[in-house]
Amino acid sequence: MIEFKLPSLGSDMDEGTLLEWKVQPGERVTRGQVIAVVDTAKAAVDVECWQEGEVFELLIELGTKIPVGTPMVSLLEPGERPENVQHTAPSPAQPVPQAPDVMKGAPVLAAATRPRISPAARKRAAELGLDAGTLSGSGPHGVVSLEDVEAAAAAAPPVDRYALMRQAIAAAMSRSKREIPHYYLGETIAVGKLMAWLQAHNAELPPEQRLLPAVALLKAVALALREYPQFNGFWQGGTLHPAPGIHLGVAISLRQGGLIAPALHDVDDKPLPRLMSEFSDLVQRARSGSLRSSELSDAGLTVTQLGEQGVDSVFGVIYPPQVALVGFGAIAERPWVEDGQLCVRPVVVASLAADHRASDGHQGARFLAAIRRLLQEPESL
Repeated sequence: MIEFKLPSLGSDMDEGTLLEWKVQPGERVTRGQVIAVVDTAKAAVDVECWQEGEVFELLIELGTKIPVGTPMVSLLEPGERPENVQHTAPSPAQPVPQAPDVMKGAPVLAAATRPRISPAARKRAAELGLDAGTLSGSGPHGVVSLEDVEAAAAAAPPVDRYALMRQAIAAAMSRSKREIPHYYLGETIAVGKLMAWLQAHNAELPPEQRLLPAVALLKAVALALREYPQFNGFWQGGTLHPAPGIHLGVAISLRQGGLIAPALHDVDDKPLPRLMSEFSDLVQRARSGSLRSSELSDAGLTVTQLGEQGVDSVFGVIYPPQVALVGFGAIAERPWVEDGQLCVRPVVVASLAADHRASDGHQGARFLAAIRRLLQEPESL
């Protein structure tokens, strides 16, 4: 028997509410398949399963708020038969977490009084963020109907998702500044060659296929991480754990306010046009609240770009358990000395916030120098 647990949804999202099951008992699950939709403070997240097997039992009821690490579904391993496996009762809408690993194989969530509610009403309550256990039913024997849920939603004050998001961000950033010994470095980089190369590349392309400087900056960071992998990983258990790939978190401002940093995967291996397409898709899905769990947990380093806001530089706060964050300000024309002559060139300020437990300033300076070198060779990107 395999228990699939709710994966980490990022340092500022440590719990979620189950909105929808995408699988049912008896179905075969493959690696990477979306099995559920979980609502967090920032988005409705498609939860991917990275184990294979036949679905034996769904352990969580719709509308249940569960912390990261809670078993969600049990899978039969090859050779196991359903009749030989003991069932576990699904968790009701008011879970009480037990201490981890106390009773392996036992239910993680304690039972509570189960509300009488129709399946359709329970699903709708989860979508609206209502606690099914607090609803009053008007149906026979007090059963909560879909109409009862809609009436309760109309009477309830609106959920302030922005406030919830700010609370989650505040908790994560407070933890970061409290636990991580940050050091900061910055370097002004001339990007005339990059901008000229982009202009030539985009000249004959329609607007939807043109490359943005942001994507070239991401690719330069990714290629530099090949040379300096100590900035691409996670500080856990008192040691640095290298990230399994070069997956960059991209800080995206949301239209309703707040910030999210989902991952672009394998940035170092992809050509710029494909990165541009994936970057655009990621931004669109982040702002519409449609992301995958792997996009919220895989990033080994985050890049924040505030150039569109007109700022010269940004010195960010590391997203734990990551060990570094790279920032870029606006690309702007500035006085520049080249070959002893004063001229005007487009430049950008690149900054590094890094964890002193995983690296030091000398390595950080070399990492920024690698980014600078790559941006002088745009054709190599």
